[in-house]
Amino acid sequence: MGKSRTKRFKRPQFSPTGNCLAEAAATAANGTGDEEDDGPVAEFLEKLQHPSAEVRECACAGLARLVQQRPALPCLARRDAVRQLGPLLLDPSLAVRETAAGALRNLSACGGFEVCDDMVTKDIMTPLVALLKECSAGLDSSEMSPQKKEDQNRNTIENIANEAVNVLWNVCECSSRAVSIFNKEGCLEIVLKYLSRFPTNVDLAVSVAYCLQTVTEDNPDLLKSFSATALHVLESAMVYPVSSMEYILLKTLVAGTVWNLKGIIPSKSQAEIINAILKILSEVLEMDAAEIVIQMKEAETQRLKTATETEDILENANGDDLMEDDEMEEIPHKRKARKKTFISDLLPPTDKELRETMALLTAQQTALEIVVNMCCNEDPSDDEWEELSSSDESEAFMENSFTEDGGQLLSPLCLSHEVHSALTNYLIPKKVFEKTAFPNSVAVDICSRHPPWKPLIKKMNTIQCRALVGLQSLVSLLDVDHLGGAPALQALALHLSQLLFSQPDFAKNADFLEAISSALRALLQIMASKNIPQCMTPDQLMSLCKAGIHSSNVGVRVNVVSILGITGSVLAKEDGTLETLKTIGCFLLEVATKDPCLVVAGEALDALFDVFADGKEAEKASIQIKLLSALKEFQPVFKMKICTGKSQRSLVEVRNCTNRMKDLCQQTEGSALEPTSDAQVAIYKAEREPSPETNPDSTLILSFQPLELEDKSPSYSAVSARKSGVDR
Repeated sequence: MGKSRTKRFKRPQFSPTGNCLAEAAATAANGTGDEEDDGPVAEFLEKLQHPSAEVRECACAGLARLVQQRPALPCLARRDAVRQLGPLLLDPSLAVRETAAGALRNLSACGGFEVCDDMVTKDIMTPLVALLKECSAGLDSSEMSPQKKEDQNRNTIENIANEAVNVLWNVCECSSRAVSIFNKEGCLEIVLKYLSRFPTNVDLAVSVAYCLQTVTEDNPDLLKSFSATALHVLESAMVYPVSSMEYILLKTLVAGTVWNLKGIIPSKSQAEIINAILKILSEVLEMDAAEIVIQMKEAETQRLKTATETEDILENANGDDLMEDDEMEEIPHKRKARKKTFISDLLPPTDKELRETMALLTAQQTALEIVVNMCCNEDPSDDEWEELSSSDESEAFMENSFTEDGGQLLSPLCLSHEVHSALTNYLIPKKVFEKTAFPNSVAVDICSRHPPWKPLIKKMNTIQCRALVGLQSLVSLLDVDHLGGAPALQALALHLSQLLFSQPDFAKNADFLEAISSALRALLQIMASKNIPQCMTPDQLMSLCKAGIHSSNVGVRVNVVSILGITGSVLAKEDGTLETLKTIGCFLLEVATKDPCLVVAGEALDALFDVFADGKEAEKASIQIKLLSALKEFQPVFKMKICTGKSQRSLVEVRNCTNRMKDLCQQTEGSALEPTSDAQVAIYKAEREPSPETNPDSTLILSFQPLELEDKSPSYSAVSARKSGVDR
């Protein structure tokens, strides 16, 4: 059984509104849709051309709200809203520029891949880059303007820049063409100038940091543009004293950007930079998010209570003045209502504590994602696996990946000494482990009772899933001694089992199930290789597998099948496990023969070979469940799956097996071609062995030690909550 490769976390890439954009694009392409439903959209778009700046501003603000509604997206696509909003980024009115950028920000955030790509196709980058350059120049000029106008102009320009940077971030994370334009137009220098304003405008700096973390990932052309001055700006942000949770988020995002730049950092500075990055991540993960949630909610309650008391005092004072006028005696309530609304409008924003709390939770999620990416740094990207598995050189690559004795030369998870040392010195494994627990029930209860705080519950659950994926990577990477030895691994296995089975409906949460099954798979693999007793009972094991195998997520199904194979191979060496092995064998046979996914079927076959490779109990079980007969019958079906499997997104080994299997099918019976994967061994031997009726000892077909191939399937799909744009 192979170890799983954890997919690197990228920036958020999925629409929060589901498939609305795909529907919008399809509707627009087909020319269908009810034109009568375009009423509000048509009205707002028409007002974008109004001579009055106030009308244009209101129209943009209306569209900013409207694009967040699912039914409005087809209307916006049909009426080409992007081409009408784009020119308003350079409107003479600064207020119109800001609201137009806000509408495009919401559209790109809610629309997802298709809409962002469509925005680039419709040349949104031209006015957007021009706006960014004008804002940069405007900030320089505002510094020299008269003092009484300086602050107002600077704040307005910075607000516009913030909206524009968010649009840039959204389109760059969804469109490679946007990233290419970012490189060619010299946007790096512009956004770094915005980032340098972090001491006075952390909101703008955070938006820039998000954007930089996106555009610096897998972008060697951009890395060449980083100068010493640019690196100094990033360094300044990393060492800036923390004065709020938003600065914690900023430092975390900048740390992620610097990690992306490690390729241009001199070797002599690598250790220092890596330690600085992990020091920030360690400090972020050390904070008790649940306690912060409780404290911040109490602070918000107290602040609002104080504001209400102050307001009541002012109202009473105004009420006394009003009562002196006899003519006003019948309408004091209305006067008080208007006065109350006016005073409330002058109060500070009521979501200050909520924003701070969300910033901390986002920082912790980002920190965990960076840890995972550091562990998976040496992995080829998904595109590289795709290119590799479909190229003529894939077979040569696989041949060169193994030594003559079957040992592996290339490890998917390998760390430099600097990273390994920093991970252990800053106690990253311990802190990641602590984040795998379920969110604090008190904090969850507080958030559930206050609607504006409810989104924090989902964020806390996301942190748990990210921690489980991080745990998987660390367990796969670090030595047993660095993880605390055998007792620590057993305690960890017990902890994961308790997490899993304490939730009766764990199968309904796909993200959690994939994350925890990935962690369990990696942990059980290590424990089996070190002969450490495992703690899952057969009933728990089958409960997990039966729930996971019905998941629509391929990663979950691959994980549970692998877990079953790992545990079964351990049980096969023990006495009194015949019935359990028979149950495992029947389950894996059913998965191998019925699962429509070639990846899962191949993993099930590999698991079968692991379970029944050796041991008296395993041999008895294989005879009783008629394993060989089932494999013999399944052979032509699997060969057909192999021949038609090119269209599936699968593991590189299975794809390579597909190519080799085609060659194998064309060879004569006397061919000297040797199989190289467990699935091929089964078919290769099944083709050459007599039928079970003529060979009573045919079960010896399974008495071999399978090769240890690595599973390149993504064990987790990184899905992060996208940011929301302005809603004016």
